[in-house]
Amino acid sequence: MEKNLAILGSTGSIGCQALEVVRQLGLRVCGLAAHRNTGLLETQIREFRPQAVAVFDLDAAKSLRVSIADLPVKVLSGMDGLCEIAALPSADLVLNSVVGMVGLQPTLAAIDARKTIALANKETLVAGGALVMDQAHRKGVSILPVDSEHSAIFQCLQGCQNAKEVRRVILTASGGPFFGKTRVELEMVTVGEALKHPNWNMGPKVTIDSASMMNKGLEVIEAAWLFQLPPEQIDVVVHRESIIHSLVEFMDYSVLAQMGVPDMRIPIQYAITHPNREPSPSQPLDLTACKNLSFYKPDLNTFSCLAACRIALQRGGLSATAANGANEAAVPLFLEGKISFPQIGDLVMEAMLAQKPVCGEISLEQILEADHAAREFVHRSVDGSHG
Repeated sequence: MEKNLAILGSTGSIGCQALEVVRQLGLRVCGLAAHRNTGLLETQIREFRPQAVAVFDLDAAKSLRVSIADLPVKVLSGMDGLCEIAALPSADLVLNSVVGMVGLQPTLAAIDARKTIALANKETLVAGGALVMDQAHRKGVSILPVDSEHSAIFQCLQGCQNAKEVRRVILTASGGPFFGKTRVELEMVTVGEALKHPNWNMGPKVTIDSASMMNKGLEVIEAAWLFQLPPEQIDVVVHRESIIHSLVEFMDYSVLAQMGVPDMRIPIQYAITHPNREPSPSQPLDLTACKNLSFYKPDLNTFSCLAACRIALQRGGLSATAANGANEAAVPLFLEGKISFPQIGDLVMEAMLAQKPVCGEISLEQILEADHAAREFVHRSVDGSHG
């Protein structure tokens, strides 16, 4: 198998695991991009020898240019640098695993360059789903899901002859570290408790999103765009064991589930090797060790982030953009101890409902404006409550 990859977010959890897969399969890397972790990025550069890299932080990019001056590697910076890596002529596949809205413009750049995209940046479709999917359709670009839940649905749909055969898709959620707690109990949780995920090893932003179930809300919106489904055909169940990664129910009530150990290298690899499968660096699933597989309804009253995302999907327009922007502003405030854990959901809901409806096609400029407005809403709300 011969593929040349560009990996955005190479120093993050998904990016590092993607490079494990690359190493296992003996693939080539033509481009890497990171936020500011130049120490790890330099190590990756010296192993994989890409032709170009990008560092979003301008000062960190300057430092990297000095530290790898002995190598023939072009160092780019800022948003322009990320977009250039996403559009490298030599790339067969672009894996976008950056965290947050910063991933939207590189995704659009990759689409414009007609690159196959392995998408682990869910905010791309949450904030700009209509724009992204329309441009991907126009350019004939395939967007392959990397999230374990969307990969599971994608795999279950491989044998589906007609989209009308699908009755619903069911996203599974681990429930995070606070499953079963009440809102009153959540008022007192600490940052350390929120960062202790029971099953997955992820970065701090995604781990907090899992604890608040915002992650699942974003995935509901992403699923609507990826699989062209209305909100009423997307359900969520809490599955504590994280063995079943999602399910598809068909019109005859047959249900297909994709199962495996909770290891992101499996869906990452499938997106890279699709439509083929290769031996994985992961471990096989031992069914006899599973014992029980449990399922519960999500608590939308306590975990209001999920409720806000479902409402945003129903409202359409830029509501999901606002929900995502508000969350991206609120999570750092919680990590800094400036707001309580439940306030994340409150701020997401309020900012989303404050977003005015829009008519007609949505532009990149409108998306960026709605994102900025939601962030400003959060900061004004918090600053006002402390004033």
